[in-house]
Amino acid sequence: MEERFEVEGEYIELIKLLKAAGLCDTGGMAKAVVEEGLVTVEGAVETRKRRKVRRGERVAFQDRIIAVV
Repeated sequence: MEERFEVEGEYIELIKLLKAAGLCDTGGMAKAVVEEGLVTVEGAVETRKRRKVRRGERVAFQDRIIAVV
């Protein structure tokens, strides 16, 4: 299932997106799932917690996909 997340500004950091979109309950959980390689951006595993996610990119964690608009 794909959901849309509207970003204010040029980008949002990956761990902030995971928390803001409701994929993770806390920032600590977001950091942990990224470090463990459980998150993909544009189909590639992403381990950089502060990776800048921009409009047009898709982030996936578990069975959810977030389309950043």
